Amino acid sequence: MTVARKAKLIMVQGTSSGAGKSTIAIGLCRLLSDKGYKVAPFKAQNMSSNFFATSGGAKMAQVQAIQAVAARKEPDPKMNPILLKPIGEYRSMVFLNGRFYSEMHAKEYYEKFVLQQGFVTALKALDTLRNENDIVVIEGAGSPSEINIAKYDIANMLLAKKVGAPVIIVADIERGGCFASIVGTMQLLKPAHRSLVKGFLINKFRGDITLLAPAVKEVQKITKKRILGIIPKIEFSLPEEDSLVGGIAKKADIPQESWNWQIDLVAKAIKESIDIEKLMEVAGL
Repeated sequence: MTVARKAKLIMVQGTSSGAGKSTIAIGLCRLLSDKGYKVAPFKAQNMSSNFFATSGGAKMAQVQAIQAVAARKEPDPKMNPILLKPIGEYRSMVFLNGRFYSEMHAKEYYEKFVLQQGFVTALKALDTLRNENDIVVIEGAGSPSEINIAKYDIANMLLAKKVGAPVIIVADIERGGCFASIVGTMQLLKPAHRSLVKGFLINKFRGDITLLAPAVKEVQKITKKRILGIIPKIEFSLPEEDSLVGGIAKKADIPQESWNWQIDLVAKAIKESIDIEKLMEVAGL
């Protein structure tokens, strides 16, 4: 009897919200699909107000639906098994595998649900995707160094450690403080989690890339991790996770039928800026 081989994994985390995790995951899904792999995206837990309804009526975060299209897959709620829709006063509507489950206060969610039931649900969904694909591109949430909620953070290092996923961390250089955020993130991680980090990507760069060389060399020396690519600021119109980005209303999103050409635009910019063969090696492909 032939035993099915589980899909390889690669996880994209960020030094902060808005660093570009979703965008990098979109690009990697398309690039790996282009190479002939069966690819699926995954985000264990996502807080968003922008929903996508699957053909079966299940709800998932729109950005995971875009990543599914990038992977040339039908969007599936298993790609986003826990979806939180904030409704104010620290409360959220909780959806599990695309279906409404309950309304919870943040305290209840963290203390009574996320480890007891949420993590189990997420791991089962990921296991299903691994049985159906060659590689799963996992997107983290926020930052893995939020030490106040680290013991509940099933979207980042708890998940990576549990499933043995190699991690690439994305930093946004446009905001400033990029190199400090890389070093600080590594310093705040537990040693067992630091070992999962295989390198960094610098995102949203504008200017002469040679000017970064001294800082890149110093950060690599401090962290003992490689910077695997410097990605330029990519102008695209795919929907964001929410309608406000950095507190500023963003431009109108393009319709779903136009997602593919925008995905290709993102994938091309990423391909030209990173060592894709090295990332495939990191994932064990």
